Amino acid sequence: MKTWWVMVLIACLFVVSACGTKSNEAPNNQRTAQANQVTDDGEDIVPEPGAKLLVWESKEERPFVEAIAKEFTAKYGIEVKFEEVSAGDQVTKLTTDGPAKLGADVVLFPHDNLGKAVTSGLILPNDFYEDQSRDENSEIAVSAVTYDGVLYGYPRSIETYALFYNKKLIAEAPKSFDEIVEFAKSFNDVKNNKFALMWEVSNFYFSYPFISTGGYIYGNHGQDKDDIGLNTEGAVKGLNYYGSLKNSLLPMNSGDITYDIKKGFFVAGTLALDINGPWALGDYRDAGIDFGVAPLPTINGQTASSFSGIKAWYVNRYSEYPMAARLFARFASTKEAQLLDYELTGALPSNKEAAEDPAVQNNDIVKGFLEQFQQSTPMPSIPEMGNVWSPIAAAFSDVWNTGKDAKEALDNAVKQIRDANNGAGK
Repeated sequence: MKTWWVMVLIACLFVVSACGTKSNEAPNNQRTAQANQVTDDGEDIVPEPGAKLLVWESKEERPFVEAIAKEFTAKYGIEVKFEEVSAGDQVTKLTTDGPAKLGADVVLFPHDNLGKAVTSGLILPNDFYEDQSRDENSEIAVSAVTYDGVLYGYPRSIETYALFYNKKLIAEAPKSFDEIVEFAKSFNDVKNNKFALMWEVSNFYFSYPFISTGGYIYGNHGQDKDDIGLNTEGAVKGLNYYGSLKNSLLPMNSGDITYDIKKGFFVAGTLALDINGPWALGDYRDAGIDFGVAPLPTINGQTASSFSGIKAWYVNRYSEYPMAARLFARFASTKEAQLLDYELTGALPSNKEAAEDPAVQNNDIVKGFLEQFQQSTPMPSIPEMGNVWSPIAAAFSDVWNTGKDAKEALDNAVKQIRDANNGAGK
């Protein structure tokens, strides 16, 4: 068993080293040492003698990190220190701090930064605990933290948006956008800022559902930059429907529908429905609103998929203690760890059993987000996703604000994305 594992580990590390330049390659003696620090029965990792770990995490997650680190230290005798670095900044920081041996041993970031981390040669695969991570977590979460067929992340939590509804204004969440359009006929009062539904219509993150009913961004689960599905027949149909909603549902220009504007209307009780994420829960609860959360309404009779993000632990490739770091990443991503995270911070579990735990399922608000997550699409994690946002946002704005033909707008956006992907103009 040990011989087999050594061969697999060396092969996985070879794949990662191939992604970076020679200057980023881990020394051969380090890889050999890592491979040899595995127990004979293959059931667990033996951490390096004298290992000490540094973990990066955001301020909001500090209660969980400190709690799980205390448990880890008690079990394995390995000291764990915490340094506050926001999740979205970690890959950029690791780009310089990693090779300089200043980076954290274990980092945590949203999966849409994964492509940059892998192609820069910054992280190690989730190799030894791959089977457990795949079996225990939702397929969507596992797919999101996989790049080019290799699992890198240790999934920890999930995030998506859903439909908030003010129970005082509308008793049950509508099942379809057509229902909302019908409701708006008697509810909307533009002069008094009364609206049936709002979302950030110019933000593609929130308007992606209209593409999802017949199109896609990149093929092969978001991994193929040459297969762009933003102007398929189904995508055009979805964008046409999107454009029709300005007159039938939300008669405002896209630039006037901001997060703060719609939050103000919802808190004031003049907005019945809001497409938003779990980050809005605190403000709405503090406002004393009796609200519920439900999956997004269908579009043209089809299920509406939202964008989802998955946060996961990753092991710094330049860590002096890669085996101890793997051990911590696994320990801090188990079912028990995710339930503790949910208890302390409200993070939604990616672990299937944790998501089914009564503590989670008995919370109707959380249940609404989890139901939407099951029909969500992880944001593509390849570096070329950065070329999508501006062109597609412009297409949506043109259709909403000027009535531009949906196919023409999407064709133009796809051309810009493809040119950027192919390095046009360099």
